[in-house]
Amino acid sequence: MISLKNITQVFDNGIEKNHVLKSLNLEVPEGQFVTIIGGNGAGKSTLFNIINGNLRPTAGSIIIDEQDIQKKSHSARAALIARVFQDPNTGVCPDLTIAENMALANARGKWRWLNWAIRKKDLRYFEERLAEFDLGLERMLRKKASLLSGGQRQVVTLLMATLQKPRLLLLDEHTAALDPKIAKQVMEITKKLVDEQKVTTLMISHNMSDAINYGDRLLMLDRGEIAMDVFGEEKKALTPGELIVKFDS
Repeated sequence: MISLKNITQVFDNGIEKNHVLKSLNLEVPEGQFVTIIGGNGAGKSTLFNIINGNLRPTAGSIIIDEQDIQKKSHSARAALIARVFQDPNTGVCPDLTIAENMALANARGKWRWLNWAIRKKDLRYFEERLAEFDLGLERMLRKKASLLSGGQRQVVTLLMATLQKPRLLLLDEHTAALDPKIAKQVMEITKKLVDEQKVTTLMISHNMSDAINYGDRLLMLDRGEIAMDVFGEEKKALTPGELIVKFDS
């Protein structure tokens, strides 16, 4: 479904050149859930910024559904790609209610009138979706997003990202800022949403256990190149200790 061909990113400050990504090639089929690990400077966030359209690569192409999206505008890509960031404050507008935030997300890729209203059937739909997570969020639709905890915001952001199923979901260390108990809860909700919708997903993680336990495939980036690519039984057989050894080698 997504194909990255010879993605290269070189940052040149006039004194030295930093080759962050080096002719990276990756094929991800429809519905696959890929976890990505790598040290600082490995190129993970740069890769996401290129896919998302926040950064234009030095060379290479990005193919989604057999179309090169390199020349598509950021708004056009937003209809195809959803991204959830590490900071829980990034995914929602804090001054809007949960219902208003979800209504905006539900309108992604659709024509929006200047004067729009949240319909009763939309509210019922939002309540039903939020109730699936058993966190009481369905009773908070009229609350401003600024009043939610970090974990609650990430759950709302995840649901917003998948209300209109994206062609590609990017999870950028989306549990790293949460305490371990809440992070585990958010990961289980992530798995539920991805499994139900069979949405093609790339997830950056620094948690070795999560990298093994979640997703169909595991990639390790090292200095701008894919150093490891495992899936299936080989992935399941890995232990966090073994992964740390590979990570540090």
